[in-house]
Amino acid sequence: MRTQGQQRAEFCLGKLEGLSGDIREDFKSFTAGLPALILQNGFGQALAFLKAKAKNNGPDKHQEAFSIIVSWLVDRGILSAGNNDADYLKQLSNMDQKQYLRAQKETLAMLEWLKRYANAELFT
Repeated sequence: MRTQGQQRAEFCLGKLEGLSGDIREDFKSFTAGLPALILQNGFGQALAFLKAKAKNNGPDKHQEAFSIIVSWLVDRGILSAGNNDADYLKQLSNMDQKQYLRAQKETLAMLEWLKRYANAELFT
């Protein structure tokens, strides 16, 4: 049995390994601000911001961050698998307060690992 911290760490390491070098480089400074973005603007608003900033012509740091967060919440059973990104945003907007706060708390805990690994320069 592994701890939740170990599970978060393994998940984040795997997600960062799968990123292209350019996006991974952008993630160093970008991930440092994600928890503050969530706490200052709200969880749903932060995810909507990431989706709005994502480029339509391929992966970028905003889309990757959105995808990592959603993947983690699906993995944890907080969100159900959806057909597209709008499905995830709809699920969040339909959650009760307890579920919503659980999703936010779990995301913030996972982002701590993502920030650590993104700045550790493990893939250079």
